[in-house]
Amino acid sequence: MPKAPPTVRLLLLTAFLSTPAAASFTTFESGQVRPMALSPDGTRLFAVNTPDDRLEIFSVGTGGLTHTSSVPVGLEPVAVAARSNTEVWVVNHLSDSVSIVDVGTDPPRVTRTLLVGDEPRDIVFAGPGGNRAFITTAHRGQNSPDDPELTTEGVGRADVWVFDATNLGSSLEGTRLTKVVLFGDTPRALAVSTDGNTVYAAVFHSGNQTTALSEGLVCDGGASAAPCNVSGFTMPGGLPAPNMNFEGTPGPETGLIVKFNQVSGHWEDRLGRNWDNAVRFSLPDQDVFRIDATASPPVQTAAFSGVGTILFNMVVNPASGKVYVTNTEARNEVRFEGPGNSGCAAPPCTVRGHLHEARITVLDGASVLPRHLNKHIDYSEVPSPASVRDRSLATPVGMAVTSNGATLYVAAFGSSKVGIFSTAELESDSFVPDATNHVVVSGGGPSGLVLDEA
Repeated sequence: MPKAPPTVRLLLLTAFLSTPAAASFTTFESGQVRPMALSPDGTRLFAVNTPDDRLEIFSVGTGGLTHTSSVPVGLEPVAVAARSNTEVWVVNHLSDSVSIVDVGTDPPRVTRTLLVGDEPRDIVFAGPGGNRAFITTAHRGQNSPDDPELTTEGVGRADVWVFDATNLGSSLEGTRLTKVVLFGDTPRALAVSTDGNTVYAAVFHSGNQTTALSEGLVCDGGASAAPCNVSGFTMPGGLPAPNMNFEGTPGPETGLIVKFNQVSGHWEDRLGRNWDNAVRFSLPDQDVFRIDATASPPVQTAAFSGVGTILFNMVVNPASGKVYVTNTEARNEVRFEGPGNSGCAAPPCTVRGHLHEARITVLDGASVLPRHLNKHIDYSEVPSPASVRDRSLATPVGMAVTSNGATLYVAAFGSSKVGIFSTAELESDSFVPDATNHVVVSGGGPSGLVLDEA
């Protein structure tokens, strides 16, 4: 069973530091993605204070953390990365900007502001000398000089802006090295390989190849309906059972959610019926992208499918190079949220207690290996015993891996815990969920963490 090595200190960021009472203000509750970073020499910790629009700086000593400085940055910072011991970059989600902070001066101060695309979320340094900054943004934005192509089909909506930190130019917004356009929706997390040659970018709401059919495409008559013709196309039948409530009242005719089956190559409902005639298009499922950070300019080299529905964060194992992706998987194709005992034709019949699965997906070469973090749950038992909750982790977000690659820590925002995993057991799916491998965190759900192994 994994335990924290005695020389490792786990530094967490919860819903943020307690602050004195202040006048009311509007917060957009921007989600933190990389809320903390250690300086390369490990002597200072940098943390984003999202609601107060500041970068907080702490000295790291044997006795713990000491707050030393607070630097105003842009609006609602969500990510921070240290390029050196004296230079820190902060991603401002609401300002659509990046603040470059000189932390070598006294007091520290912002020396440059770069303007980027809409809703930037994460930043890493990679490429030659670790001097290329990669920043995730949406494919639009008030500060973007590019055509957003809002009505153009077949255009990627996930952008990664790349800057050469040694050559930012003299323009107000900064000189961009390139923009890597990825065929997905809004991107979120980034991760970089140990050698700095590869960057991984994850789409936030990447989906799971499900789509909704309108009511007019589903044959009337419920489970007993025969195939019917709609506008010259044959549809396989009506809504699966149950088609009436516990009082025997028939339900209305509605649409239906179907899911693309990667094995059969067809759009199918829970009964396995083929709805290809109702979905006359393909729906790609590209979740995580691999980028060559050393190319001139950097370019996408690969994409991974089946990683998850909502992707929160990523980290690379420094020993093996495997990528871990925190995510949840939605069960969109399951139709009901009741007890599931009203004439359902093919279980599972309800999403009650089983709406999303909290997971970590392992990217190992070309293999995509989802690992359900709460596989101990018996979803047929409702309500679950308290012991089940004690062993569970909800909404996994930030992660950190020990330098030897043996242990992974994951911040479970929805459980106010940190989970500790043996990476070997996680990769082989042989781990057993156990509350003794959890660290309970006070002060709200943790959004990120870093390891101090000094």
